[in-house]
Amino acid sequence: MATFHTENSDQLIYENSILTIEVLGGVRLEGLDRMRVTLKVSLNESEIPPVRHNLDLYNDTQLEKFIRKIAERLELGTSVIAGTLAELTQALENYRLEKIKEQNNEQATQSKPLTEAEKKIAIENLQHENLLEQTIQDLQASGIQGETENALILLLAMTSRKTPDPISVICLARSGAGKSYLMEKVANCIPEEDKKEHTQFTGNSFYYYKREEIRNKVFIVKDLEGALSVLFPMRELQSEKKISKTITRKGKDGKLETITLVVEGPVSVIACTTKESVSPLWVLREGVVGRFTNKLLSQRSLF
Repeated sequence: MATFHTENSDQLIYENSILTIEVLGGVRLEGLDRMRVTLKVSLNESEIPPVRHNLDLYNDTQLEKFIRKIAERLELGTSVIAGTLAELTQALENYRLEKIKEQNNEQATQSKPLTEAEKKIAIENLQHENLLEQTIQDLQASGIQGETENALILLLAMTSRKTPDPISVICLARSGAGKSYLMEKVANCIPEEDKKEHTQFTGNSFYYYKREEIRNKVFIVKDLEGALSVLFPMRELQSEKKISKTITRKGKDGKLETITLVVEGPVSVIACTTKESVSPLWVLREGVVGRFTNKLLSQRSLF
């Protein structure tokens, strides 16, 4: 009787009466056209060292070589090994599809619609005669002191994520001045599903979001120096409202194919830095309001 243990997503274990196969590092959910895994194959109740190998289970050539390697090392028949690997592949496919389904369900339930009572309160607040003054009082009540105008600008920029042309801001100050604290406190006013907080990005990270995954989101970048490699896609998401990249990968038939990755914006980017030589986004200097227009401050449509 074969069993498949999935308690630890980084170490999936498949075992039958003959072999135990560990999937080290788990399996990637992206790219259903491949099954790239690192396997550790052990012969049950044997002192023969296990076989470790990295391969694509959908690649027949790699799979055949791996089967022969296991047969030689563990002294087993190739038909037994092939059958076990086929069962493992099927189990991994089912596991991956189930995880993708769970992930999609989580994303679908992330958006929290307002109740009728909440909508009524929101409309009453928006109709407040001194909306900005009331907003400042609410920000101060959340624990923000001494940066009233900057906090308001950050909040307006973050709420602008829902508009066709969101505002982005860079908080510029010396180390320890409290810029990250201010940004984080204001960000607490934004729903979790509408913001993405990062310290560092990789060069290609933006291109592998789903097409509409980051549309109208706020990116909270705690250290702009750690995001220098993605300044270009961030600027493109702000100006062109989308980014695209053409890559080459192997198709189901093993042949190379060209595909285009498209990620849609717009997005709002809120970042902190200690260096003045930064991308020309909106800048808030320490204790001083940066380039920001009175017209923006009076736009109630941001809310």
